[in-house]
Amino acid sequence: MTDLYPVRRALLSVSDKTGLVDLATRLASRGIELLSTGGSARTLRDAGLDVKDVSEITGFPEMMDGRVKTLHPMVHGGLLALRDKPAHVAAMQDHGIKGIDLLVVNLYPFEATVKKGADYDECIENIDIGGPAMIRAGAKNHAFVNVVVDIEDYEPLIAELDQNEGQTSLSFRKYLAQNAYARTAAYDAAVSNWMADAIGNATPRRRTFSGTFAQSLRYGENPHQSASFYTTDSDREGVATAVQHQGKELSYNNINDTDAAFELVAEFPAAEGPVCAIIKHANPCGVARGDSLLQAYKSAFDCDRTSAFGGIVAFNQPLDAETAREIINIFTEVVIAPGATQEAREIFATKKNLRLLTTNTLPNPRSASMNIRQVAGGMLLQDKDNGALSLDDLKVVSKKAPSDQELSDMLFAWKVAKHVKSNAIVYVKDAVTVGVGAGQMSRVDSTRIAAQKAMDMAEVLGLPSPLTKGSVVASDAFFPFPDGLLTAANAGATAVIQPGGSMRDDDVISAADEAGIAMVFTGMRHFRH
Repeated sequence: MTDLYPVRRALLSVSDKTGLVDLATRLASRGIELLSTGGSARTLRDAGLDVKDVSEITGFPEMMDGRVKTLHPMVHGGLLALRDKPAHVAAMQDHGIKGIDLLVVNLYPFEATVKKGADYDECIENIDIGGPAMIRAGAKNHAFVNVVVDIEDYEPLIAELDQNEGQTSLSFRKYLAQNAYARTAAYDAAVSNWMADAIGNATPRRRTFSGTFAQSLRYGENPHQSASFYTTDSDREGVATAVQHQGKELSYNNINDTDAAFELVAEFPAAEGPVCAIIKHANPCGVARGDSLLQAYKSAFDCDRTSAFGGIVAFNQPLDAETAREIINIFTEVVIAPGATQEAREIFATKKNLRLLTTNTLPNPRSASMNIRQVAGGMLLQDKDNGALSLDDLKVVSKKAPSDQELSDMLFAWKVAKHVKSNAIVYVKDAVTVGVGAGQMSRVDSTRIAAQKAMDMAEVLGLPSPLTKGSVVASDAFFPFPDGLLTAANAGATAVIQPGGSMRDDDVISAADEAGIAMVFTGMRHFRH
């Protein structure tokens, strides 16, 4: 392949015209002939540039509402011809085809059209055909052709031409070609996934997903693993859309844990009161509602002070200065909230390594999205766990009925348990977690660990008894035997919320009755692996 190759002729056909005139002006100043289509040509002509319409070289006008304009041998021949192959050169001469050395195309805004809620027909009309065809043709022929699909590559293109006196290097053209194919792949993925949803096909034969590079990460979960962060085209608020105000670069684990923390607090609407969640290794070590953010933070911190050290802190309301002052008293990796006051930001600025992230709003906990997990030779796809309960969904199965306070705490505990790795056990008292057991192979072990943590914190706080006394307990899945429930009862729990559905439900219910505690079934579980 030829290394340096000159750019003499360029075709510019863009939907997003940001930077188009400046780019075309700088190309024209180098003597590069400009071709264009439709609105792009009008924009360039209005700017005083000499531009030739594609219809002039094809001999056909744009037709069918612009659906047909570039699908022609005069265009594709100019993109695909191998300049160093005599037969190709002869074909170009025989048919009057001139080479196109630079293609600048960005596609019809299909993703934006879907995002704004357009109807089926409008979405169909925003599927670009000629653009992807030209992009793929030019990228295939990157030995000679430069294909630019992103506005971000306008400046690198000009720099490349400046450095090489109007030529581009093969390595640069390869870079552009790879990016071009990635763009058409992402575009086709957006179209195919939208259509699958539109026609109600939950299991299409092929599924394709795409992401946009956001940043390289220092490493992955461990230093020997390389990692990077890609964002999707979703407009859902979260860690991917957050603004980082300060602190060192986020790590792979930071991003994963921050997402877990923010998704948890999103379960609690801001209008229902301040909620704080403290996360360590993607599991909550403390979650609390309070009369203020400060109270919520202190209560969450007191659930497990040891684990909270070096943790991720999330809030469901904008962060204030009073809470910020309390947070900086211990080492904290990341704080995320839907906003922060200027004074709070200034307080955090005194801790240069602490990362402060803010978003405009909370993530929508009920939004439709997919969870994807890679396994050897395949991928697992599932709907996001949007399961939620109200008081009307609860079925009292014990002789003792829960009190209003217990019911409120059970729903709080249930929301938290949804975000704890299975097997999950969560003790809650007065809308504050007082013990969390996560990720154990045995549910009874999770129950014991959560109770033991509560006992440990009682000693730290100087309390006469652990806060599990008089608490409620949530289990993300059913108790297969009475032992887990009895362990919770021995820890002082007075009410239990669990899915039910075990072969031994009757035994567990009998155990609850004998222990004198209330129990409700949800009929829904929240496994989180």
